[in-house]
Amino acid sequence: MPYDQTLADRVRGALSEKAGITERKMFGGLCLMHWGNMVCGIVGNKLMLRVGPDRYDDAMAQPHAAPMDFTGRPLKGMVYVLPEGMRTDEALGRWVDRALRFSGSLPRKGL
Repeated sequence: MPYDQTLADRVRGALSEKAGITERKMFGGLCLMHWGNMVCGIVGNKLMLRVGPDRYDDAMAQPHAAPMDFTGRPLKGMVYVLPEGMRTDEALGRWVDRALRFSGSLPRKGL
């Protein structure tokens, strides 16, 4: 399934002021990386976020969050945000910020 180009553009906008952002096609969608660490991805019309295992339960408790079960089993530390949870740019930005907090805690890759 192709990824939602409009959502990809919105995510790019949310990350536009961050240095070190790159894109990579993977998982059949688009992943956005911060200094080589995955922040988020677009799979179909869903946003996939890497929030980390310590913040997973909090993220899952939020409305419109769902387990990231791309492989058939939920991956702790990764969540999907359903379209209803990111209708506004402000809501999308809050989700992206969650993932940036985690990726910012990791060592930079590929430098």
